[in-house]
Amino acid sequence: MKVLVTGHHGYIGSVLAPLVADAGHDVTGLDSYLYRGCDLGAPGVWAPALERDVRDVTVEDLSGFDAVIHLAALSNDPIGDLNAGWTYDINLDGSVELARRAREAGVRRFVFASSCSMYGAAPGDALVTEEAPLRPLTAYAESKVRAEEQLFALADADFAPVSMRNATAYGASPRLRLDIVLNNLVGWAHTTGSINLQSDGTSWRPLVHIRDIAAASIALLEAPEDTISGEAFNIGTAEQNYRIRDLADVVREVMPGCEVTFAEGVGTDPRSYRVDFGKLATTFPGLRLEWTAARGAVELAEAYRAAGLTKEDFDGDRFVRLRRIRHLLDAGELDDGLRRLAVS
Repeated sequence: MKVLVTGHHGYIGSVLAPLVADAGHDVTGLDSYLYRGCDLGAPGVWAPALERDVRDVTVEDLSGFDAVIHLAALSNDPIGDLNAGWTYDINLDGSVELARRAREAGVRRFVFASSCSMYGAAPGDALVTEEAPLRPLTAYAESKVRAEEQLFALADADFAPVSMRNATAYGASPRLRLDIVLNNLVGWAHTTGSINLQSDGTSWRPLVHIRDIAAASIALLEAPEDTISGEAFNIGTAEQNYRIRDLADVVREVMPGCEVTFAEGVGTDPRSYRVDFGKLATTFPGLRLEWTAARGAVELAEAYRAAGLTKEDFDGDRFVRLRRIRHLLDAGELDDGLRRLAVS
């Protein structure tokens, strides 16, 4: 299958694209390269690839592809808090227009990277299924909800969109992110000797390793169209529903000698949900999601040591998406719509 992976140069994409190719598919990347130079260790390189803002992809760009795995997005809540318009422009309008053009180009399958954050604040400790009410609390989460609705409306006999509602990602990547919970906690432990929580740690959060996201995306690429078209799948495993304070204990087990600390004035994070992943397991009984937070914490600690990650790196702009966006804006490399400008 000839597959276009948007956002192939990002945190998930730089791991996922090679794994999709290893599964026997002909993979081309597409990225705006906002995070060029934001590498942990030696930079991962992928070719062939198109340098393109996802909002500018044409029907001609998409011609000849059998499938799109659409990862490209503004990736978190803080960027949405800074300017919600960017998030809706790229994550919602950009995604839907990309899908429309893909359908026009004859692409048959569209795998959309969504998020379990669309469940928002699920009441109590009950596990939420794909049928649960969606309660997005942020621009990022709402953009995913609305994009998914519009993508499913495009489904027909020749176009099969499917949504991966990914749990919170973690794991080592050439394009590291330190603004996601497990990566962040291990980063604190590695660079300071303490595990610093930014909330009281009582909220629930499901986790999934980026390699397991890749495995799920391959399953969705290869499944019969009538199995996946117009469907949403929670991506993760039941065993990886964690309270944030429990993740801190996982990191402390992996990195003994570190103490758990709390940021000043912390409260409860309103984003709290436990997720049921039974639909994925039932639909794809041969799919094995193999990672756990403990194994991921070991991997991250080893990657940080091997790359010599420092407190300066931890506090800098290379591995935190909001800081990087601010840096590019301040440097005059992006316009006020987050499009690349020529730098003289």
